Amino acid sequence: MLKKTISSRKTRPINNICPFCDQKKDPDYKDYQFLANFLTDRARIMPASRTGVCAKHQRKLSREVKRARFLALLPYIEKIS
Repeated sequence: MLKKTISSRKTRPINNICPFCDQKKDPDYKDYQFLANFLTDRARIMPASRTGVCAKHQRKLSREVKRARFLALLPYIEKIS
């Protein structure tokens, strides 16, 4: 009988406090430098499980990042060199 191997997958700590609820503000496309904190190095929107953003603000964050991209305030993709 085969033994089960123990997975070496590490769990990331979850930030339980939403940064938008904590500061009592909503995401805004005009504050693109703050929105850039929620993008990966490949300019993809990070999931809420990594950032600790609540579901309500994650939907708003996604909408505002897309608006900022449309207005060329944020990149759609990062240049790969």
